[in-house]
Amino acid sequence: MRVSTAARVWRNGLVVAAAGLGVCLAPATGHAQNNPFSAIQDLFTGSVNRTQTAQPQQFAPSQPAQVAPAPSGGSAPKEWSGEDGQSGHPLMTASAIRQSAANFSTCVAGFEGDAARRGIPSENFRRFTAGLTPDLRIMDLVDAQPEFTKAVWDYLDILVTDARLARGREMLTKHAAIFEQAEKAYGVDRYIIAAIWGIESNYSTQAGDRPVVRSTATLACIGRRQKYFKDEFLATLEILNRGDVKPELLKGSWAGAFGATQFMPTAFKRDAVDFDGDGRRNIVESVPDIIASTSNKFKKSSWQTGQTWGYEVVIPPKFNYLYADRRMMTVAQWQSLGIKRAGGKDFPRTVDQAYLIAPGGAGGPGFLMLLNFRAIMRYNPSEAYALAIGHFADRLRGGQPFVQAWPRDEKVLTRAERLELQQLLATRGFYRGEPDGSLSGETQKALRSFQASVGAPADGFASSSVLARLRSGR
Repeated sequence: MRVSTAARVWRNGLVVAAAGLGVCLAPATGHAQNNPFSAIQDLFTGSVNRTQTAQPQQFAPSQPAQVAPAPSGGSAPKEWSGEDGQSGHPLMTASAIRQSAANFSTCVAGFEGDAARRGIPSENFRRFTAGLTPDLRIMDLVDAQPEFTKAVWDYLDILVTDARLARGREMLTKHAAIFEQAEKAYGVDRYIIAAIWGIESNYSTQAGDRPVVRSTATLACIGRRQKYFKDEFLATLEILNRGDVKPELLKGSWAGAFGATQFMPTAFKRDAVDFDGDGRRNIVESVPDIIASTSNKFKKSSWQTGQTWGYEVVIPPKFNYLYADRRMMTVAQWQSLGIKRAGGKDFPRTVDQAYLIAPGGAGGPGFLMLLNFRAIMRYNPSEAYALAIGHFADRLRGGQPFVQAWPRDEKVLTRAERLELQQLLATRGFYRGEPDGSLSGETQKALRSFQASVGAPADGFASSSVLARLRSGR
């Protein structure tokens, strides 16, 4: 649940940004990768029913490599609020949304020529789009601006649970042969793939329940990201036309991410593989296709075979946190600055390149992130998400919980407080952007500069004490 500044093209509907204290679940920008709009993020925003109990997946005796999709259910979906979107974009005003919704059928029909150029016969296009209506509730989700963030440790607590770990170990044992074959074919750590599967859909039990064709058609015709989602909609039609996934099973998140490991339709088109040899690339039902397609994605994202994702480290007192600015140095160079591996362990490879993050500030654990951490972030561009995946994988492998404690007594800033923080930093000349409530990028840089100017650890940690100091004018 995993980030993202306004200078980039939109890549995920929510930011889960480990910047300072909060994991901010808010609309984000960036280039779409694989699963930037996944069902795990629907869970955080309340766009799926949290109270629905996920049913354990059942495997048919005659098809041991097939997974039964989780049953849909729960309460009826919420309706659109009828209000303007919070982004202020002219296409997100209530009147613009209603106007586009009234023209929805004409808009969808206008894509028939584009579909034909992709090899989709007219009769199939009309069959796939027959009776489509817009899902306007999505407009509220596109522009969602949650009042509260989640602390990184709360995010980890939600995702890396004993129950999910137990299920992951079961899956690794049950499908050991498939994991081994995929690991040999793509060179990607099986535990990372199992972690992705577990966190993205809780092993195919929570993969989203919105029809992908309806969601992508809605976003292709209504709202501020029509050009981007036109391609996702057409890619969805290609999936249906090819017969990779049955129409009734092509369901996912509000923005169209689907399957056990939550691929966007264009990512599916690019990265999915037919590993079971049945002629279909089925990341909903086929375990071999799920594991191999996700492995292929990581291989294309420059996964370094045989290397880990990163290390928990101890940051020494009076450390210069300005080094925690994503600069790459060798592990040996970090050691020369006083960085040590947590638990008294040695670093196995001191020549590896890594960068330092301190998502809990000076009061929490530090982490040296290697190149494979960036490969995870190409799957979901959030440091909190990538940290959860890496840690989950290590736990599946037999590793222990993090050694150092998180600063759990710290108060998470509300959206209003985050905006105030940015405004106060701007008043003092540290922040030059437009206040938006985000604690990533330029805000974190500005916060570090302010902390350094007053002699505090420049860890970029947006705590209530830092806000209080800014308010006091000291």
